[in-house]
Amino acid sequence: MVKEKYNVINEYHLNRHEPDKPQFALHDLNEYLKINQCQATEPHIHSFYQVIWFKQGKGKHSVDFKTYDVFDNAIFFVAQNQVHYFDGNTDYEGILIHFNEAFLVKNENEMEFFLKCNLFNNPYQQPYCCIGNGIECILDEYILQIKKELENHVTFGKELLLRNYLKSFLIQIQRRKNEFEKATDQIPPLLDEKRVQLVKFVNLIDENYKKGFTIAEYAQLLLISSRSLSDLTQQLLNKTPSQMIQERIILEAQRLLLYSNLNINQVGYRLGFDDASYFVKYFKKHTHVSPSEFRKSVS
Repeated sequence: MVKEKYNVINEYHLNRHEPDKPQFALHDLNEYLKINQCQATEPHIHSFYQVIWFKQGKGKHSVDFKTYDVFDNAIFFVAQNQVHYFDGNTDYEGILIHFNEAFLVKNENEMEFFLKCNLFNNPYQQPYCCIGNGIECILDEYILQIKKELENHVTFGKELLLRNYLKSFLIQIQRRKNEFEKATDQIPPLLDEKRVQLVKFVNLIDENYKKGFTIAEYAQLLLISSRSLSDLTQQLLNKTPSQMIQERIILEAQRLLLYSNLNINQVGYRLGFDDASYFVKYFKKHTHVSPSEFRKSVS
């Protein structure tokens, strides 16, 4: 994992400029935290996806301004550009998986799978789940096979096997998550097609929220009408598309205000606001506090 210098938030990459190296990594959580404790306990983001399986240990883990309890068999899913950090505990036992999107997604069918597997791609759910008892042995078997393949000197089919083991690992967790949500009625059942469409919209927002796209432009990218997009977000989240775009802009503004040394004007410019005073009004309208008040209150 290579760190690049930024004056905003520490950002890490997985073999970003070395395409010949694996876009996938597996770490023992205890060893990783001992080696990288200074970096891991500071707020940071990365351009890859991260799965953190806390097999044993209790503590705290923070993701985007919220701190969550860590408990046995908790699995956290950290997506690209999410700010997160570990507590100072290095006694956890577990597994850490890093992978770039390009490693998992090689064609349109695999993209559909990734979108349906909403472990990472849903900002409106908790970034973790508890696998409970029963499937640890299955997950451990996939981890064992991944370790063996990483140590294997034979290159033929290596990436394909690793990708299939990772997909199988994620499928098992998604199944358990679906069962838990169904049993507790946390989330109404969603048709796969609608859920995939929603996640596509969330991803498009993430890619374009600084560009000032209209709802019609987002709908065009999704190959649906503006009305259909509004119906979709209203039905599944009880939100308008505009609200979702506003929430993404405000989230990024809060990240920069809290974790960077940029001044208010620079934050506004970075988010695509040509007029810094308009950014201040926009932020206050949606949070009921000014950017400077937010920064002081959280600090």
